[in-house]
Amino acid sequence: MTDFDSATAVFDSYWKFAAERLGIYYRRLADPDGPWTLDPIIAAHRFTNSYRAADRVSQFLIREVQYREDRSQAPMEVFFRTLLFKIFNRIETWHGLERELGPLSWQSCDLNRISDILDREISRGSRIYSAAYIIPSPSLGHKRKHANHLALLARMIDDGLPGRLARASSLRAVYEMILAYPGLGPFLAFQYAIDLNYSTLIDFDESDFVVAGPGALDGISKCFYDGAKLDATAVIHAMTDRQDREFARLGLDFKGLFGRRLQPIDCQNLFCEISKYARLAHPEIAGISGRTRIKQQYRTKLPEAIVTPFFPPKWKLVVRLPETKPPNIERTTSDPQLRLL
Repeated sequence: MTDFDSATAVFDSYWKFAAERLGIYYRRLADPDGPWTLDPIIAAHRFTNSYRAADRVSQFLIREVQYREDRSQAPMEVFFRTLLFKIFNRIETWHGLERELGPLSWQSCDLNRISDILDREISRGSRIYSAAYIIPSPSLGHKRKHANHLALLARMIDDGLPGRLARASSLRAVYEMILAYPGLGPFLAFQYAIDLNYSTLIDFDESDFVVAGPGALDGISKCFYDGAKLDATAVIHAMTDRQDREFARLGLDFKGLFGRRLQPIDCQNLFCEISKYARLAHPEIAGISGRTRIKQQYRTKLPEAIVTPFFPPKWKLVVRLPETKPPNIERTTSDPQLRLL
């Protein structure tokens, strides 16, 4: 796709949102106490970072689950830890399991015991799954969803999937191998492929392959008048290719993630986020979902200790915390917080 003549007003908001959300990321690193934005919609609602790998859950996955110094980098172990974490996609669930079992490892873990621990957490009223996206239950003979997911993970390892992924020829091939398993649709299989690609198990260029999820399809339908008819994959790749031109056209200062350009997975995620943002910023453009509200509100939290971001070492990013605080952002009487998670 190269013709952007059918772009709506949301198209420009896409790039402005990407720049502002990245700016907030850097401002928060410089000053965790905030405030970080004057955009009233972003200030009042939860939005992910412009870069998927910079989000809190992805950072935990990369730093603590995949690359922590005491974690084995054997393909089977990297696969097991990554999928065990991502199935639930909830930091509290991982911490709860390690409190009970110690460092999680395929060689030492009893999946039945993990299932029992999760049963107990559910009986206490605790959530074990993230609400970030719906994870269907594979039908593998168990009554509880998590028990079926653990059985799926065991099947993958027993099938030798970690070794096959390590020998894969492309990110698409990784995706197709994962997609072959029950209960994993295209969007979820792609998310897992990207998560595994952060690790030492595989190493492919993120620009090689992308799958658009439902939220991205809605975002595309809002950015272009004929968006519902467009090839979503082609649109995402085109956005990735022309990002420098668009930021320059709009006079936006977009430095990238410590110099890293937006990748297709990031542009896909930004379409998801702009689909939500546009519900309030451009209510006249309905999209295909028909949704009019943003469910997740921002809740002010106490300032957190600054932690240096950690990204896959193979990306070779030079990560430095900002040395000075950002320019002062004035609070307004209409929205005194002006903060963002």
